[in-house]
Amino acid sequence: MSHRPPSKHQLALMIWLAVFPTLVVLNLALSGLLDGLPVVVRTFILVTIAVPIVIYGLMPQLHRIRARLVTLTESS
Repeated sequence: MSHRPPSKHQLALMIWLAVFPTLVVLNLALSGLLDGLPVVVRTFILVTIAVPIVIYGLMPQLHRIRARLVTLTESS
């Protein structure tokens, strides 16, 4: 059974759910290594690490979770 793609609002929420915790964890884990670096360099490093984690790791899982939720709500 195929489902419609997420609405813009659902996709925005899914992206936020993936990006925010990823950046918090990376900031905490790498804070000692990134201390003293200019903000732009620090941001570049964090984004370079975070984007693959979000795109290849977290977003596919969130899409599967959303599909299960849609199936549950459609069947009830």
